Amino acid sequence: MIYEKVIEKIILKLREYLGNKKAIIGISGGIDSAIVAALCARAVGKENVLGVLIPYGKQSAEDGKLVANHIGIENKEINIKEMVDKFNYIEFDKISLGNIMARMRMIILYSFANQLNGMVIGTSNKTETEIGYFTKYGDGGCDIEPIADIYKTEIFEIAKILGIPQKIINRKPSAELFDGQTDEGEIGANYGEIDSVLKGEINNGKIYDEIQRRIKSSEHKRHMPPTFYVQGELYK
Repeated sequence: MIYEKVIEKIILKLREYLGNKKAIIGISGGIDSAIVAALCARAVGKENVLGVLIPYGKQSAEDGKLVANHIGIENKEINIKEMVDKFNYIEFDKISLGNIMARMRMIILYSFANQLNGMVIGTSNKTETEIGYFTKYGDGGCDIEPIADIYKTEIFEIAKILGIPQKIINRKPSAELFDGQTDEGEIGANYGEIDSVLKGEINNGKIYDEIQRRIKSSEHKRHMPPTFYVQGELYK
């Protein structure tokens, strides 16, 4: 892969797709959102990009601010603890509560998009998209996915070219849905192994079986909800 060419293509597509609209991005402080923010800034100008930091409770927004300041985009911070906790009318398990967090973040991003004539820019990479490692109508809720054709292991190379701070590149990937959560820990494999399965380099073994299970069980996430066309049948 010629990474510089990939970057150039994404920037051109973002510029064409966004037009005169603002880019609204949830900035987690992770490498994926940092890359997307940097690409949007190059595509439509720093002044047309808003980074929204959306921590829960004591989660730190320090890395998110580092990203926003490094790229030079405006940022706003909204802590969602009070809003999310209102949904805890029963004792949710940590996965269910994490999904509520992800969907609350989506609601906030779209509120900014509506107010500022913007579009919500997704930050999912190809690895996450193919195995369904995202929350339906949460971080999967967006208007465009600029890096969803780039595997996670390739993301790191693009980050270096874009000049993303080393602290962000070195940070363990996490959706920050509960304390101590990491992407690789939750999936049960590192991204190198996952990408090798997705690229067809590994075709057997425990990791292969788990990745195939995730692909199959998450198929519904990658499509619009099915419509049942029944009226025509009534007249047969």
